[in-house]
Amino acid sequence: MRIISGICRGRKLNTLEGDNTRPTADRVKESVFNILGTSVMDKNVLDLFAGSGALGLEALSRGAASCVFVDSSKAAMKIIERNIAGCRFEEKAKTYLSEFKSAISRFSKGQFDLVFLDPPYHKNFGIEALSLLSEAVSEDGVVILETDGDEEVLDCVGAFEKYDVRGYGRTKVSFFRKK
Repeated sequence: MRIISGICRGRKLNTLEGDNTRPTADRVKESVFNILGTSVMDKNVLDLFAGSGALGLEALSRGAASCVFVDSSKAAMKIIERNIAGCRFEEKAKTYLSEFKSAISRFSKGQFDLVFLDPPYHKNFGIEALSLLSEAVSEDGVVILETDGDEEVLDCVGAFEKYDVRGYGRTKVSFFRKK
């Protein structure tokens, strides 16, 4: 796994061993960031269920102002912190070792412009997180949810409506904005 574009282009990222995490494939990540284009610049990003931190680090590499990385795994958090240090993004990054519900409850109103949700598949954590995020996401913010291709994702969840869906093999990526 690597950073695809921006100031850290080509930098290899550390990942967790084993099957406990499922990193976003480079081709999926590249497609998502091609869709986002320059809208990532100067945004405040949340990488929830961060795993290796690849999505948030890609956003920082492409000019995001800041990123908060949240994961409930101590092993994942160590990997994220190593990747942040390897990219020299310590001043733009914050990490929280926390379950997603607890982390979301601590965020400020309108704190994030761009949110990546890449939860474990088939557990509805992404939909639950999306329903809890309405206060933390800015009015023109975007939330991107990655799911297994056969998981159903509603068109409206809480304060958000789905405006685009893309399929990449067994991976589905849904884009949401506030209604």
